[in-house]
Amino acid sequence: MTIDFEKMGGLVPAIVQDATTKTVLMLGYMNKEAFDKTVETKKVTFYSRTRQCLWTKGETSGNFLNLVDIKVDCDNDALLVKANPQGPTCHTGSDTCWGETNEKNPLLFLTFLQDFINRRHEEMPEGSYTTSLFKDGLNRMAQKVGEEALEAVIEACNGTNERLIYEGSDMIYHLIVLLTSKGLRIEDLAKELQVRHDPSWHKH
Repeated sequence: MTIDFEKMGGLVPAIVQDATTKTVLMLGYMNKEAFDKTVETKKVTFYSRTRQCLWTKGETSGNFLNLVDIKVDCDNDALLVKANPQGPTCHTGSDTCWGETNEKNPLLFLTFLQDFINRRHEEMPEGSYTTSLFKDGLNRMAQKVGEEALEAVIEACNGTNERLIYEGSDMIYHLIVLLTSKGLRIEDLAKELQVRHDPSWHKH
């Protein structure tokens, strides 16, 4: 990674983004020493222009920014820092320095689950239920989706909301396994729904 620290007198702006929610948390500045310390400690560290020294976010409050990834922009003079915040980011107590709420959208977990099931498909670890489904083959995976869908319907008609959520979750999990076996992802269904949302869409 090439970073042009000299273009702006030894400092580059560092935009911090929540690695999970994608919310922009704050803007700070790094010199090479701050960048190196961030990479070494995995705690996001900046250079304070007012105090003229390094400071690690959270060193006094405990609200650290745990580093996930750093990317440099096309001009090599600005950083995108992806991190997992440990508490509110702003010194005011707000989640972000813009006063926004940084809430984790549960829908984002579906992508995490998809990636996890992909790894199971690639590695096929022994003792994993997901591995056993892949080994049982396409017909069994499709059958499980049908079974779980039926159980969800039964709970919707004669059960409780809690049981409907439980059985619906089983259905989605097995559907992701089935999609993975076909080289597809849950996002492919989301894309299809997005296309259908267009007023110009017509059923095939």
